[in-house]
Amino acid sequence: MRLKVITASLVVLLSSFSASATNYDEHPKLDGFVKEMVEKHNYDEKTIRSVLAQAERKESILEAISRPAEKVKPWYEYRNIFIKQSRIKAGKAFLKEHKAIFDDVEKKYGVPREIIAAIIGVETFYGRITGSYRVIDALATLGFDYPKRSLFYRELKNYFLMVRDNGLEPLDIKGSYAGAMGLGQFIPSSYISYAVDYDGDGKKDLWTNTGDAIASVAYYFKRHGWKTSEPIASSVSLYNAEADKFANESLSLKATVSQWKSRGVNTPKNIDDQNAALFRYELENGNDYWLVYKNFYVITRYNRSSMYARVVAEFSEILKQP
Repeated sequence: MRLKVITASLVVLLSSFSASATNYDEHPKLDGFVKEMVEKHNYDEKTIRSVLAQAERKESILEAISRPAEKVKPWYEYRNIFIKQSRIKAGKAFLKEHKAIFDDVEKKYGVPREIIAAIIGVETFYGRITGSYRVIDALATLGFDYPKRSLFYRELKNYFLMVRDNGLEPLDIKGSYAGAMGLGQFIPSSYISYAVDYDGDGKKDLWTNTGDAIASVAYYFKRHGWKTSEPIASSVSLYNAEADKFANESLSLKATVSQWKSRGVNTPKNIDDQNAALFRYELENGNDYWLVYKNFYVITRYNRSSMYARVVAEFSEILKQP
């Protein structure tokens, strides 16, 4: 998910805001939300009020969103959360168990099976860690009471549309503290736009249907511009330390490989002069640099973090090994 750090003082402020209420049937923003859903989306007012009356404000969600790992940990610590033998072993078993699905999905969407498996492995450890919060609680808490709430306010609206249009029970679905769901941790807008009914059973089940989950991740990547057989990134060094000031400037690919070379990067000789970005990663003893390309950028569309994208890329390479 694409989250920004809020300060501890804001968390304290939030703790006092609406402290007298633990649910949302009398929240000051409720009437405006309901009015919009009824008028713009033809939602049943009684249904939406009933669901939100049962949603609960969770302080633990507001605390969790203030400290996502990719914002508070250096690269070498963040990497060690995911690149572990237990997760690697599970990933290779997952690829083997679902080989037929991966064969079909890889051919259809052009996204390598190892990338798909790495995403599911990083996100949920292949379904072992899918989140314990009710999604309605997460999105109501963040949509109504988080200072930078616009994303979650939209996702709360999308959640109501998702459950209505797919015959899902809004109070039963569980996910992460940010409202992400299923094996691939899709937020509601991603479910609406990219979820796939792989086996044709009339349902887009990203929770218990592995085929649907695998195909949905692949379709997400395809729609965001994944380029089959193109590189993701190159490990590079600097011949001019001044190039460091351009590192981590943006997730966007704002300069070409030749421009990075002129800035002081020892660029690979086997890479076309395409758009690229430079990222610096903190090691225990110094820094490490990656020059990244279009497919790396696509990974960041799943989670807007250069550390997340690198860990997915590294994990996928490990999964290729026998």
